[in-house]
Amino acid sequence: MSAKTLRGEKFIDDLQWRGLIAQTTDRNELIAALDKDPITLYIGFDPTAPSLHIGSLAVLLVLKRFQMAGHRPIALVGGATGLVGDPSGRSEERTLNNESVVADFVARIRRQVEPYLEFNQSETGALVVNNLDWTAPLSAIAFLRDIGKHFSVNQMLAKDSVSSRLNANGISYTEFSYQVLQGFDFLELFRRHNCTLQIGGSDQWGNIIAGLDLIRKVEQGSAHCLTVPLVTKADGTKFGKTATGTIWLDGELTSPYAFYQYWFGVDDRDVIAYIKIFTFASRDEVAALEKEVTENPGARNAARYLARDVTARVHGNDAMVKVEEVSKALFGQGDLLEVDGPTLAAAAQALPNTPFAEGLLAIDAFAQSGLCDSKSAARRLVKEGGAYVNNERLTDESAILQKNQLIRGNLILLRKGKRELGAVLA
Repeated sequence: MSAKTLRGEKFIDDLQWRGLIAQTTDRNELIAALDKDPITLYIGFDPTAPSLHIGSLAVLLVLKRFQMAGHRPIALVGGATGLVGDPSGRSEERTLNNESVVADFVARIRRQVEPYLEFNQSETGALVVNNLDWTAPLSAIAFLRDIGKHFSVNQMLAKDSVSSRLNANGISYTEFSYQVLQGFDFLELFRRHNCTLQIGGSDQWGNIIAGLDLIRKVEQGSAHCLTVPLVTKADGTKFGKTATGTIWLDGELTSPYAFYQYWFGVDDRDVIAYIKIFTFASRDEVAALEKEVTENPGARNAARYLARDVTARVHGNDAMVKVEEVSKALFGQGDLLEVDGPTLAAAAQALPNTPFAEGLLAIDAFAQSGLCDSKSAARRLVKEGGAYVNNERLTDESAILQKNQLIRGNLILLRKGKRELGAVLA
């Protein structure tokens, strides 16, 4: 069932089934509001980096789900709050970026968000806004008099994001004031666009509630909030992190190849939950994939579905197809000379690798790249028939890698057995 056919209770039930609801203020009142008229809602994205990451994608897709269900989404890019820093989930004060860096991050994230939403003149047409537009014109005195006076310090200190910092290394006044700024954002969007719902990660609950209180005190209005659980992994490691760092949505920071491989490599224990969160698969489709995971886990069909869907959504279908062609060629199921060069080069960079040098022994390359623990282990691999260079079995322990073996002049592919890859890079 698509989101377009879901209204009110069925829509909220679908979000719950997908694992996308952590908390709501009043579920029944929110359902009634969704049934009555199209509502306007927003999610804020702070520009603390030049790109959003895959954790941000979860809430961004919730915004899209609401638009598909007939509501008007606003993506707020926090040019003001990005200058301050959110203390949530941190035990130390952030390093604050200067204004020009934040402005650049705002522009990048704005461009990144826009493809996920529909912008038109209808009542559900999306908006992208910057909270610096209404925060910058205010003087400190006006802000304290008109907004600050409505906040109780006792209540602010009780917020989890603040109390956890106070019990650790303390918190600066700058970060302490973050919840006031976020509350002001909700008030301004309520005034300007009749925005009555804020969505955020579950760690934002206290900040969102502050906005509801401000709307009630200043405008005698009512609004709602809904938080989305932070995505987790069954093995206890952090979602969206690898040995090489964060998985970004920007293809220059995380290549489409590395992006695809992250999703394809998810644990079977996580894959169905991620399909619910990050794709628009129906309940029947999810049930079929879940059955496949149980009955034939080695086929990795659910993981492939997830990787293809999310990669195509973020990087486009053409990029996804190129990644799959390169992936097949790397394991001998295609011609390495025929696949997309930049995608192949990005894939090689993501592999364990060592630099090319004249006279480099193949067994040294296997050891230096990390595919084998030692040169002697590489020799054993060759004797056992498990060493491959450019998908051809290596039989000579004394073989020297040659320049003419460099694919497109920049890489030689190494393979240990059926699944472990490495590269020599020129």
